[in-house]
Amino acid sequence: MTMTRRKFLGHVAASPLIPVAADLSRRSREAAKAERKIERLGLQLYTVRDQIGKDLEGTLARVAATGYKEVEFAGYFDHAPKDVRAILDRHKLTAPSAHVDLATIEKKLPQAIETSHVIGHKFIVNPFVDDEMRKQPDIWKRLAATFNKAGETCKKAGVQFAYHNHHFEFVPVNGVMPFDLLLKECDPDLVKFELDLCWITVARQDPLDYFQRHPGRFPLVHVKGLKKVPEGEPPVPFEKAIPNITDVGTNDIIDWKRIFAKSDQAGIRHYFVEHDAAPSPFDSIAASAKFLNALRF
Repeated sequence: MTMTRRKFLGHVAASPLIPVAADLSRRSREAAKAERKIERLGLQLYTVRDQIGKDLEGTLARVAATGYKEVEFAGYFDHAPKDVRAILDRHKLTAPSAHVDLATIEKKLPQAIETSHVIGHKFIVNPFVDDEMRKQPDIWKRLAATFNKAGETCKKAGVQFAYHNHHFEFVPVNGVMPFDLLLKECDPDLVKFELDLCWITVARQDPLDYFQRHPGRFPLVHVKGLKKVPEGEPPVPFEKAIPNITDVGTNDIIDWKRIFAKSDQAGIRHYFVEHDAAPSPFDSIAASAKFLNALRF
């Protein structure tokens, strides 16, 4: 049977278009993935603690003007929750999380939850276990039980509990890393983790290893640069480690693109810049924001 020109052209046109369209779709997805960036950059306000102590609203205004969309509190400096919320609203900021000390978690958690509801926190994060407590027998197992209990209370109130690491959680105690013990003993639904990506690097551990072994458990991360891994047996004393902290992307050994490429696996939703001891905090947060807002992963 003779094929007409119209049938021939229709045959030719129909054959390759499906694979071509599929290829274009795949390329579009790959391009979109390659252009991924942090949409709402956050700041842990400990970075500008001295400035906040003098002028909360003025400091938050400068943070917002620098390009940050979210903040994480570490104290409210005697401001009422409703006033804090009003300031945030005026400067188009949100505060998805706050650091709350262990004493408050153990004795005043309902008040912390009430404050969270007013200000808009979705996470209550315990940020630190002090030196003396860490010397107690079985402290990490007992803390895991405390965190599970707090997590259950928080969940009933519509807030997520989380724990923030430093570097000492990666030093084995009786052959077990405390961080691994917490991940094992804490209910994944009740207790999430805010992974400090600088401190885990100081501890000579790879965050990607934790993302792979515990997917989805790290909805929050702290982002701060590191000039070099301090020498000496871990845990390196804070006074030796902190001088090696730097602005993100400035003389910084941490491969942020490699880490953030696994954000979905980790479950990361909030990225908080932090610098423990910035000589010039506002210059520091501006430099980190410039680097991170330009980063694609």
